[in-house]
Amino acid sequence: MYRMTEEEFERAIDEALQSIPEEFLRALENVAVVAQDEPNAYQLGRAAGEDEEWTEEELEAWFDEANDEANADAPDEESDRDALSDEEEFDDLLGLYDGIPLTERDDYAGDIPDVITVFKGPHERLCSSREEMVEEIRKTVVHEIGHYFGMDEEAIDEMGYA
Repeated sequence: MYRMTEEEFERAIDEALQSIPEEFLRALENVAVVAQDEPNAYQLGRAAGEDEEWTEEELEAWFDEANDEANADAPDEESDRDALSDEEEFDDLLGLYDGIPLTERDDYAGDIPDVITVFKGPHERLCSSREEMVEEIRKTVVHEIGHYFGMDEEAIDEMGYA
């Protein structure tokens, strides 16, 4: 586990955005990229493809379970996540695109901005060094921007950003 201050985390997000080719950045319209400590019930429901929001009780149960599993199964801080066996899988939500992808916009007024949220806690639990965390943040930002452009999980995975 590697910890960053809020300022470091936000700076890493800014660096990730700066690494994206200018033609893609210019195409981003009415989208906010924000940092958040942990996903809330609504965001977890959106990520799971559910139409309804999670209750706070469901969120707390999920968070407690995720923390218990992370504490029980996580390698010590000196090792990196590659020490996890192939059967173990990290399933925290690193980021979320919440909006209408460009490919699905017909009569889009653009009143409420789309939002890309990058979650600090899950990145910290996943990474064991600053370098690893900065790279994961970059991958997350690119992944969520892919969703903005209408790419599905399979296409993003094929590009190496899953």
